[in-house]
Amino acid sequence: MKLKSLIPKKVKLKAQLFRRFLLDRKTAFAGKQPIEIEFKNAISTQQEIKNGLFFENKLHNLTVASCKIETIVVMPNQFFSFWKIIGEPNERNNFKKGRNIVNGIVSEEIGGGLCQLSSIIYFTALKTDLQITERYNHSLDIYKEEDRFTPLGADATVVYGYKDLRIKNTFSFPIKFSFTFEENFISCHLLSTEKVNESELHFIRNYKGETIEVSTTKNSNHYCFSIYKKLN
Repeated sequence: MKLKSLIPKKVKLKAQLFRRFLLDRKTAFAGKQPIEIEFKNAISTQQEIKNGLFFENKLHNLTVASCKIETIVVMPNQFFSFWKIIGEPNERNNFKKGRNIVNGIVSEEIGGGLCQLSSIIYFTALKTDLQITERYNHSLDIYKEEDRFTPLGADATVVYGYKDLRIKNTFSFPIKFSFTFEENFISCHLLSTEKVNESELHFIRNYKGETIEVSTTKNSNHYCFSIYKKLN
């Protein structure tokens, strides 16, 4: 038995958070702005929130997290960090139990369902020239085509302390993310003070045995690969 497996999860998390803290000391993260900024332009993405197990809890978690993100303005050269804004997804921070995928295993966790929020932010940012500095795809593809809320390859999983979604504002003007909810749909809006060009995206699948390799292209240029294990 490896010694690492004997270390409690809370101790591992604290060590990882401290490691992140040390690495982030010189990074400029986005925060709340004391001045009012008029955002005139928007690029939007809409997704369905599938009505399944933990639907009400997932909707609750998405609403709580999106309200926190809406207070943040990302100034030029600043970084958007999903977890620095959301904080630890626990009951104390008003999150409820939902479905999660951790290490390829489907489980029930407090804050479950937040990956749809990180995914729609990633997908929206991907449409622009913003620099996505940290993003992880899910390791397991658990969906049938009719059940997907986003194209395969357009997801961004987040695990507190370990896997973050980070986006650098490479524009010369401020941006922010806002959200609207209508029945069982969520829309993410990338707001900006100046016009942002929208890229053409394609997600090209290549099936290799038990895995699926997805090549993401922007304006016909290769952008990144995402590899998934197929759920048997």
